[in-house]
Amino acid sequence: MDRIYATWRSEWVQKLAGEADERCPFCSIVEAGLKDSESDKQNYVVFRSDTCFVVLNLYPYGSGHLLVLPTRHLSDLSDLTPEEKSDLWGLLEKTIRVAKYTYHPDGINFGANLGRSAGAGIPNHFHMHVLPRWAGDSGFITTIGDTRVISESLEQSYSKLVNNWNEVS
Repeated sequence: MDRIYATWRSEWVQKLAGEADERCPFCSIVEAGLKDSESDKQNYVVFRSDTCFVVLNLYPYGSGHLLVLPTRHLSDLSDLTPEEKSDLWGLLEKTIRVAKYTYHPDGINFGANLGRSAGAGIPNHFHMHVLPRWAGDSGFITTIGDTRVISESLEQSYSKLVNNWNEVS
């Protein structure tokens, strides 16, 4: 079995371990949106529903890396209400369709990391990842150069995704 090591994450994960008591960044986005609708653009919120929202990952593994999460602060999938589960799953499906429509990837990764040891950078606010993937999108530069190559800015990704959100049913 081949292994790909992402040692660049070690410093980030250790930094987060020391910030466990700080304010949840997802809750900050929720609160900002309640106070000022313009903050969604600044925070890269692509869509909000009654109980969940979709936002670009500020530390993407690739272009179009999105997060789908409940508005309510909770750490485990089992804490979701039936309404939140239905809304989350519907938004997850729509987010995948929008990512496919926008990026025409070869595939999509989606899933959740439950707990810090499972890889969750923000373990106390449940969230799902949607990541468009292409053949050969992770090359030597990631492994050897300790660098990720993202082909577009967050602003470009945001603009494309927001513009396409209503185009996709």
